[in-house]
Amino acid sequence: MICDLLVNAGRYHALHGGFPAAFAFLAKPGLSQLADGRYPIDGERVFAIVSRERGRRRDEAQLEAHRRYIDIQLVLAGNDDMGWRPLPLCSQTAIPYDVEGDIAFFGDPPLSWVTVGPGMFAVFFPEDGHLPLISHDILHKVVVKVAVTV
Repeated sequence: MICDLLVNAGRYHALHGGFPAAFAFLAKPGLSQLADGRYPIDGERVFAIVSRERGRRRDEAQLEAHRRYIDIQLVLAGNDDMGWRPLPLCSQTAIPYDVEGDIAFFGDPPLSWVTVGPGMFAVFFPEDGHLPLISHDILHKVVVKVAVTV
């Protein structure tokens, strides 16, 4: 897991071949004006999902993990208290991995929490169980999905 300010995104370009395109999209002027929905960046290899939704309470959510995609979650408005737990330490499978949806859910509690505010992003790799959308606010976010194998 990585948590940082968007202004520092260039530091992470070398970590993955899809990151330069993903962070270029997140740095576009007018990003906050985009309507909710899916935006292609590089076909199915890199795409963005813009959403505005009410946050949840910690006890209303479960850790999730993905196998095919890395999540880069940028908060545009609100504060998202994101939970994290290494996937190898997730032992309570709540909903088994769904290949089509690229998601599994776990009943284990997060080991740590980080507040991600406007202008900040978190990167979750396949080995990161994560619990986003924890807030009392309406969250305006962009999640860029980067295929593990680009």
